Amino acid sequence: MIRVFIVEDMGLLRDSLVRLLSLDSDITIVAEYEKGEAAVADAPHHHPDVAVLDVRLPDISGFEVARRLKEPLPYCRVLFMTSYATPANLRQAAEVGAYGFIAKDSSSGVLTESVRNVHAGRKVFDSEVVADALHHAISPLTPRETEILRLAAGGEPPWAIALRLSLAAGTVRNHLAACATKLNARNRADAFRIASENGWI
Repeated sequence: MIRVFIVEDMGLLRDSLVRLLSLDSDITIVAEYEKGEAAVADAPHHHPDVAVLDVRLPDISGFEVARRLKEPLPYCRVLFMTSYATPANLRQAAEVGAYGFIAKDSSSGVLTESVRNVHAGRKVFDSEVVADALHHAISPLTPRETEILRLAAGGEPPWAIALRLSLAAGTVRNHLAACATKLNARNRADAFRIASENGWI
């Protein structure tokens, strides 16, 4: 039996994923979450084999969830589902050790087979997602800079971002300054605009 947990902030989609995966006799859903922080805190208690993660979540990104679950769940393999096919997302998925990266509008058959393949240790990267990502220019930002810029654009001050990501506030400010410099932006808002327009965030 493949033990799966899901992190997806859209309730309707999350319910659909649970129903679809539960139809297969060899897959069981052990937990589902709307937010990343809840998944990080609770998922290890359920001993999952596969994590199905959204890239964008209301609090922390799916990449941060995967990164923080590596220590408590070293055997759990990650499958990302996304509507945001960018080089930055593909790079971050690879850097956190993801086994899969597929589109949210994938068929139920693709989803279940992807879960099985990821569980078996086989890489699953949707060719259309990869092709879409290659149309974008490569982001000059590191994964950490991308994460911090996204949180800052959502209105969080440096001290709150630092607390969320277990960093020093000065480190967060340095990352934000680096984002503005690399993107030749006037300020944080301008940096976020440039990154968004290029599909980097």
